[in-house]
Amino acid sequence: MPLPKIDEVRDLSDQELGDRIVETKKELFQLRFQKATGKMEKPHQFKHLRHRLSQLLTIERERQLAASATDATEE
Repeated sequence: MPLPKIDEVRDLSDQELGDRIVETKKELFQLRFQKATGKMEKPHQFKHLRHRLSQLLTIERERQLAASATDATEE
């Protein structure tokens, strides 16, 4: 299974992006819980979810910086 592409994330709205971040963090928590209880079946999911979370947070930060840049130019 290949790692997710960042282009898929760039098309999300700000609300969807925030929802996906929360959802991914919950999934990572569930995986850590499964690992602790010894019921983990797919340990490679850690890598995929951490990768996805970093993509989501990167896009969120890019949008924040773009918004602050436009605010600075308007003043």
